[in-house]
Amino acid sequence: MRLTEELLKQGINGKLLDDVKHFREFYKLDEKLQDRVPNTENVFYGKDIWAMCITAILEGENVLLSGPKATGKNVLADNICELFNRPQWNTSFHVNTDSTSLIGTDTFIDNEVKLRRGSVYECAINGGFGVFDEINMAKNDALVVLHSALDYRKVIDVPGYEKIKLHEATRFIGTMNYEYAGTKELNEALVSRFMTIDIPQIEEETLMVILKGYFPDANEEILPQFAGIFLDLQEKSKNSEISTKSVDLRGIIGSLKTIRRGLKPMLAVDMGVVGKTFDQYEKEIVLDVIKTRIRESWEPADVFGKL
Repeated sequence: MRLTEELLKQGINGKLLDDVKHFREFYKLDEKLQDRVPNTENVFYGKDIWAMCITAILEGENVLLSGPKATGKNVLADNICELFNRPQWNTSFHVNTDSTSLIGTDTFIDNEVKLRRGSVYECAINGGFGVFDEINMAKNDALVVLHSALDYRKVIDVPGYEKIKLHEATRFIGTMNYEYAGTKELNEALVSRFMTIDIPQIEEETLMVILKGYFPDANEEILPQFAGIFLDLQEKSKNSEISTKSVDLRGIIGSLKTIRRGLKPMLAVDMGVVGKTFDQYEKEIVLDVIKTRIRESWEPADVFGKL
């Protein structure tokens, strides 16, 4: 298995991976749910973070991934689902998320009132891994319905319907970023039902591993300049010189993809990085950082050789 091989290269304990293999064999995946298992191209890089996640999941715990923007929380969540070969139900939280979005709501089918199952309900009965994306975006009162599912009771009691006992393989993974507008402090009772893992900011070594994984054909002398753009902007954001809007690894990767397709590097980075902020003063700061790393004269062939 490719993911297991990658984790062994990172130095993950082989005994842990054997336990994961046993988990996969014990909780057989229903073929009808195979398309819900993520098939990720990229692997999260971080030995200690991986060890914490794997041990927590094996011991039946739920995991809360907390960290700044562009630290790979969603990639890690997808990787965990793939590693354990479990179907994923992903819920993106927002201010209007309520209990019906999670558990389900009444609907009219065949002249009967029936429950239209929500993502948490489906996850619970199918032994899936439920991913709560940006969990701190929702109002706390909307999350109270999850308490009995997340603690030792492992049940969901739907008023007017049967009580649901969670499948033994069911786990929940939350992701959160305190820096986004609209986020809230999580209720203490909710946090206590998760094992919380802080994802650190990406360092240069990790960033280069990620970029080389995406672009093995890139010029080895020039690729670090794109990593440098991200790291420089990350540092400026940390020092409150700019917002986090342009500190966007997805933007860097997207820029490199368009360069490989034939777009000039400066145009690509303008679209993928500078364009993420709409404040003119901040745009100028971001552009100044980029100009210290990328020359206006560069062509796609300078970054990727002959195209």
